[in-house]
Amino acid sequence: MTTLQYLQQNSSVYLATVFFMGLIFGSFFNVVIYRLPIMLKRQWLKMSKDYLQEEGFKVSGDAKDEVLDENTRFTLSHPSSSCPKCQHKIRAWENIPLLSYLFLKGKCSSCKTRISIRYPLVELLTAIVFLVVAYHYPPSWQALALLFFSSFLIILSGIDIDHQLLPDPLVYILLWSGLAAAVAGLTISPVDALIGALAGYLSLWTIFWLFKLLTGKEGMGYGDFKLLAALGAWLGWKFLLPLIVIASILGAVVGGLSMLIFKAGNKIPFGPYLAASGWIMLLWGQQIINAYLKWAHLA
Repeated sequence: MTTLQYLQQNSSVYLATVFFMGLIFGSFFNVVIYRLPIMLKRQWLKMSKDYLQEEGFKVSGDAKDEVLDENTRFTLSHPSSSCPKCQHKIRAWENIPLLSYLFLKGKCSSCKTRISIRYPLVELLTAIVFLVVAYHYPPSWQALALLFFSSFLIILSGIDIDHQLLPDPLVYILLWSGLAAAVAGLTISPVDALIGALAGYLSLWTIFWLFKLLTGKEGMGYGDFKLLAALGAWLGWKFLLPLIVIASILGAVVGGLSMLIFKAGNKIPFGPYLAASGWIMLLWGQQIINAYLKWAHLA
């Protein structure tokens, strides 16, 4: 009996395995969310510096922050994780997803500086997302593809919240993997995936330019166009309109609640709402459309 067959015959083991894998991957996603934007910024600074030097401009001075210093190595794996205040190196037992945070009571073991609650929240969110996907899709290549899809949505949302940035490398991977999954027969038809990608990009692109022509302001970033194109490649063009509607509703609700509770406007960019709506449509999209059609028919 293969591992796949064993998991298919033991759903409880399958769900538990996926949940704990979600905790582990969530810990890694925290690293990507924090470090990838810094790596990209370093790359952009170096490219800008090289371009200015090629054009004959004098470029002087090095980055004061060693994280941005191009002479220091900074990757997803180096330097090792440490406390930002006292530089205490995080030991293995202090890096166990979720459990270490609870054991340390949310504080650095050395200087007692409070650790951001976001780290265990991302780990727990990833585990729950993985668990829900596994509950809907039995062990298969399709389930693996949809876990991959969900992972990128979590990472992109975290980066967009922190930096108002949807990195092209990640969005393009999500887009091309969506088209590849369709060709492999894991999701929708290749034609629907291609049309979904085109419709996803062009729909927000059109809204962007209409809004800019009418108001003179930019209502969203170009990264949102690309993200919706990637979502269209995974979900197909039929889900795009309800996806945008749900994302807009989520944005309005969260924005309204933030004004009532925190007396401040919604500062979350549109990308996370698109990602959340895309994940909802992945699991319950057809049921949502059917419920709406039934309601519209009765009305």
